[in-house]
Amino acid sequence: MDKLVIIPTYNEKENIEAIITAVMSLPLEFHVLVIDDGSPDGTAQIVKRLMQSTFAGKLFIIERSGKLGLGTAYLTGFAWAIEHKYDYIFEMDADFSHNPQDLLKLYEACANDGADVAIGSRYITGVNVVNWPMGRVLMSYYASKYVRTVLGIKIKDTTAGFVCYRRQVLETIELDKIRFKGYAFQIEMKYTAYKCGFTIKEVPIIFINRVLGTSKMSGGIFSEAFLGVIRLKISSWFRHYPQKQN
Repeated sequence: MDKLVIIPTYNEKENIEAIITAVMSLPLEFHVLVIDDGSPDGTAQIVKRLMQSTFAGKLFIIERSGKLGLGTAYLTGFAWAIEHKYDYIFEMDADFSHNPQDLLKLYEACANDGADVAIGSRYITGVNVVNWPMGRVLMSYYASKYVRTVLGIKIKDTTAGFVCYRRQVLETIELDKIRFKGYAFQIEMKYTAYKCGFTIKEVPIIFINRVLGTSKMSGGIFSEAFLGVIRLKISSWFRHYPQKQN
């Protein structure tokens, strides 16, 4: 099996069964790994029920005690994916803000179009965001412009959380040196892949704000990203990045 979708969860009981079913119903086979941070609403119990019945052998879960951060959830998932030899590893939200059908486009970009990292981009063809308040749209859009300016990269959607990585990327970029936990984690991963010489491609998607459940966004997440970008740039002056091996 070569494709694994990692879905971090905290209190996603309204969405988790539906999102897993949607991924499993795609015409290509994907496995799903849920990283649950001790959801008190029973999210993990729903996943384990599905593991024992409908999706045995294709669905997996790692349960963690408490909210440990989005970045650490993905790093835990990446280590698991590498250990189990998946070739294409995806990041995806549980709340349907990312359309499961777009997994096929991200996979195509990496498997057939030469990308090492494929980003589901909200901004590559304008602003493709539905049901966000205008203030949040502007904050996200200009945050990406700020990141591009400071880091000197051409990625339009630097904070995107809908991504496909070829396993070689995750094996190369020294995951133990990834420091950020919130949305700055997404920036750091893309920038590190770029500095290691990997090919990054943005694939246009439409991002739809969640309908069910509660957003995990906070002002602290954005402040971490704002200051984190400067720290990331400065640290890059003193760091040797391992390079992609052909």
